Amino acid sequence: METYVALLRGINVGGHHKVPMVQLRTEFEKLGYSKVITLLNSGNIIFKADSEKEYKLQDEICSHISKVFGFEIPTTVIKAKQILNLTANNPFSNESLDKTIRFYTTFLSDSSKSQIPLPWQSEDGAYRIIYHKGRIICSVLDLSVSKSPEAMGILQSFYGKKITTRNWNTVVRIENKLASLK
Repeated sequence: METYVALLRGINVGGHHKVPMVQLRTEFEKLGYSKVITLLNSGNIIFKADSEKEYKLQDEICSHISKVFGFEIPTTVIKAKQILNLTANNPFSNESLDKTIRFYTTFLSDSSKSQIPLPWQSEDGAYRIIYHKGRIICSVLDLSVSKSPEAMGILQSFYGKKITTRNWNTVVRIENKLASLK
C-alpha cells in the first residue's frame, strides 16, 4: 500500500460546490481506499491505496466524486513521499516572508511541457515562479506591489488549466499530518 494525497480544486469556496468532508471521506472508502483523512475544508485528502499510477487514481476519484456530488471536481493525486521531499527541501528557504508576501505551491494533474526559465517574474515583480520539479511548482506573490495579481492566469498560461494551488502553510500542514502517520 502506498500513501497518496488527493488535492481537489474549487470546492467549498464562497459557498459554491459544497462538499462535506465526512461524505468525501466515505466516498474515498467506497472506492476501496483506506486510512482516509481529510485536512481542512478545501479538499486535501490523505489516503492509502494499492500502488498505482497517480493518473489512474485521479481519473477514478474524479469520475466517482463528480457522479456523487453532481459537478466536476478536478483532482490531482500525488504520492505522499513527494510532499515530504518538497517540504524537506523547502524551495522557499531563501525567501523573506512578511505580511504582504504569500508562498504558493501548485500541483499539476499531468506532466507539463512548459520550459520557462526559472526564476520567472511578472513585469511588475508582484509574482515570481521560483521552482518547478515534476508536477510541483512553487511561487511567491508580493501583495505590496499589486493588489490584484493575475497569478492563476499566469500559471494557467504556462501550465494549462489542470492545476490546483495551495498556500505553503497548507502544504506544511499536510506534511505534518503525513509525518504523524509514520
